[in-house]
Amino acid sequence: MKALYKPAFFLLLLLLPFATYAQKQKPKSKAQLEKEKTENLKRIKEANRILQQTKAQKEASLGQLNAIQEKITVQQGVITNISKEVSFIDSEVRETESIVNALESDLEKLKKEYATMVYAASKSANSYNKLMFLFAADSFNQLVRRMRYLQQYSEARKKQVEQINKVQIALTRQLNLLASKRQEKRGLLNKQIAESKNLQSLKQEQNNVVSRLSQQEQNLKQEVAQRQSAVKKLDNLIADIVREEMARAAREAREAGRATSGSANKITLTPEAALISSSFAGNRGRLAWPVEKGFISQRFGRHNHPVLKGVVVENRGIDIQTAQGENARAIFEGKVLTVASVPGMNNIVMVQHGEYFTVYAKLRTVNVKEGQNVKMKDVIGTVYTDADGTTELQFQIWKNNANLDPSGWIISK
Repeated sequence: MKALYKPAFFLLLLLLPFATYAQKQKPKSKAQLEKEKTENLKRIKEANRILQQTKAQKEASLGQLNAIQEKITVQQGVITNISKEVSFIDSEVRETESIVNALESDLEKLKKEYATMVYAASKSANSYNKLMFLFAADSFNQLVRRMRYLQQYSEARKKQVEQINKVQIALTRQLNLLASKRQEKRGLLNKQIAESKNLQSLKQEQNNVVSRLSQQEQNLKQEVAQRQSAVKKLDNLIADIVREEMARAAREAREAGRATSGSANKITLTPEAALISSSFAGNRGRLAWPVEKGFISQRFGRHNHPVLKGVVVENRGIDIQTAQGENARAIFEGKVLTVASVPGMNNIVMVQHGEYFTVYAKLRTVNVKEGQNVKMKDVIGTVYTDADGTTELQFQIWKNNANLDPSGWIISK
């Protein structure tokens, strides 16, 4: 008897479900894309809340401009995320189409084979022909073999019908999946168009705010000068505190008979402080944010002013814009080294983590005292809101007397 055709893709579907098969071929799963989408929506919600608070106080301000820029950044992320989803679905559609084509080919071959079997069976459809076929055997053994052949042929026809039905069911399922994927893609493309329009609206809003701020050039220049003066005062305060801490630690080490550091620019650590310092360094990139919600409104280092042409500002840390009434939190365990007040920076808190220091400036209130031990995410104060309605924390990280970029230390959002 002729061997029956075995559909390869049908066996593949039985052994390996298509959804799992498709996902394993992708660098990013659909679940990861959904997570990115959720995080972007959360960031947009936070930026909206912050933007509304700045708008309520003043028609145009740098805080408002920063919030709009954050929304633009997140909006671009939303559009990129949609593009990735579309690419993901395109790949799924191509694979589904490949499976559909293979199943259709399998089904056609199975039907042709079944038609041949039916035609052959029709020639011996009556009992007389079957009996003649059996009794024409030359021997008893041949008779037994012919009986077994007729039985196997009958079973093969039944199996062929079952296989055709299964392939038809699998084909229908894949066609429905294909239609669903194409519909999902159309929905995403429509959403991408809508989000692109939102992005253009945000950029127009940004241009309008920049235009209004440009009319306040003198006020902005005065604000820049005041900020730079405040930054310098804060730098001097931090430098003095670090020098005092170095001298104190070296003096206590000598009195205790411990070896002091060979460098004048390093703090002599006790074994306990060395452990905290090592742990702080080991958690680089995973340290907690100094506020629960918010975004980086001004990054570390020198950069151009967002409105004033030719004006360069320098940031010794990062500014984090947040919502009114938001708490400032310790990013890691340590000891409160200093609580002070600096004109233009309001209240500040400096926390020591071995040879590392974190500085929290622009605080409205302070909840801790000098010498107090704090743990990660302990509240150290509330962030100050200025006359423009901008609530912004100035956050710095130092290692001994070297200034570091905090964005590389806290966990990325």
